[in-house]
Amino acid sequence: MLKNYLSINREVREELEKKGAVVALESTIISHGMPYPQNVETAFKVQETVRRNNAVPATIAILNGKLKVGLSRDEIDYLGKKGFETIKTSRRDIPYIVSEKLDGATTVAATMIISEMAGIKVFATGGIGGVHRGGQNSFDISADLQELAKTNVAVVCAGPKSILDIGLTLEYLETNGVPVLGYRTNELPAFYTRKSGYEVDYELDSSEKIADFLRTKFNLRLAGGVVVANPVPKEFQMDRKVITEAINQAVQEAEQKGVKGRDSTPFLLDKVKQVTGGESLKTNIQLVFNNGELAAKIASKL
Repeated sequence: MLKNYLSINREVREELEKKGAVVALESTIISHGMPYPQNVETAFKVQETVRRNNAVPATIAILNGKLKVGLSRDEIDYLGKKGFETIKTSRRDIPYIVSEKLDGATTVAATMIISEMAGIKVFATGGIGGVHRGGQNSFDISADLQELAKTNVAVVCAGPKSILDIGLTLEYLETNGVPVLGYRTNELPAFYTRKSGYEVDYELDSSEKIADFLRTKFNLRLAGGVVVANPVPKEFQMDRKVITEAINQAVQEAEQKGVKGRDSTPFLLDKVKQVTGGESLKTNIQLVFNNGELAAKIASKL
């Protein structure tokens, strides 16, 4: 029955059949993350980074109601041009978009779901969603966290997005039994910066050790994903004071305008980009490349 909805491109399918290395990539960053043509150029470069590190990239989206695993260059260009007209898609949106034969750009949660359907175990993204600031009152909590609690995919990221309440996000992950690994760091990165003031659960210093951890977890049939926190390279991280002030300004404006739910993250990231004169976007792009490289190395060992 699933084959009626799932479309895996030939290269990805053949790599999976021979138990090779495949890395899933999300599509929200293409449609909602940055303007055209920069979004498409970045997507292509992430794929090239994965290939250079001995894995096959599988960019995921929903097009005309089909769950697509491994977008073609033309399909990526189409998503990039369509931009915000594409529906930002999480778990709850998938049945509607598929049944209505619409286009959807997959968030971390939706990409994890489709990755697991296809048999992909490693996924690279920029940063995960989490508990928004003030979430203890608003209950504004990303679906990414619940997906990490039940879907068997490792997510390589630069930590939770800095616009979030990182402490509460870690508490939520701990409650749901989601391990947070630090790649060569014992401190959780905070997306734009290498440090957050919070510790990871375990520090592992090689892709081989991370692959061993994942293999053990999956073999033990312990349901749920794993966060692999990979700090942005030092030369691309932002000044902590500068980014903190920019985020505070963005959060304040979002509260004043009543921006909530699925609109929160795109609004805040765009506002931070404006406040920092575009520097935050440069950092965002570099950390995505960095995560794609590590994810490919992990997948090739796994």
